[in-house]
Amino acid sequence: MARTADEIKGAVKEFYGERAVKASSCCGPAEGAPDYKDKLYVIDDVKDLPETVASYGCGNPTAIAGLREGETVLDLGSGPGLDCFLSAKQVGEKGHVIGLDMTDEMLALANQNRDKLGATNVEFRKGEMESMPIDDTTVDVIISNCVINLSPDKDAVFRESFRVLRPGGRFHVSDIVLTRELTAAESDDLASWAGCTAGALVEGDYLNRLIAAGFNNVRVDTRSPIGEKPLYSATISAFKPAATCC
Repeated sequence: MARTADEIKGAVKEFYGERAVKASSCCGPAEGAPDYKDKLYVIDDVKDLPETVASYGCGNPTAIAGLREGETVLDLGSGPGLDCFLSAKQVGEKGHVIGLDMTDEMLALANQNRDKLGATNVEFRKGEMESMPIDDTTVDVIISNCVINLSPDKDAVFRESFRVLRPGGRFHVSDIVLTRELTAAESDDLASWAGCTAGALVEGDYLNRLIAAGFNNVRVDTRSPIGEKPLYSATISAFKPAATCC
């Protein structure tokens, strides 16, 4: 029996909520949940961040986003806030960064981290990627780090992303991509959903869904194998067409 959206979201919230609580109480990454920021990011960029600003992701979307001063950035599934804080440095005081997360515990941890850093151009909002609490055409760049695979409705995520981006806006994410279709048993495993496997798409399907949502210049920038598993980490870019004149 296929899992329902509520079952999937419940498992994801529980898994990442527990990580956030452990990180908050222990002043560092949760036990059994490695912090990958030293492997995925330039050391000089993250060395001054508190230990509670961990990365549970599979890439570094800020490395391909080409962020510019004054831009508005939206991070889907912002977790402890790492990519938000790195983006905030790049867009400067005139820019604005919004972290979107559906898990109360992660939002509490992210706000705690923001207060430690004094990041005044960052805010965190509670919400789901499938129905973003963001106004139309108000975002310049969307980033995300190994989170879209957790959604039971990727088409809604891509439609919402297209809606909130300004004409000419950019979509730059890191995500898990499959090398083959999963079996029904693999797709129904809630632990694998929370672990970023069961909800992943094969590359062609991922790109085609972005195109169907209205994006163009859709591409895979990098691919990084993950052991012997039937998946890899990819950085993916897409663009909302610029407004036509007259």
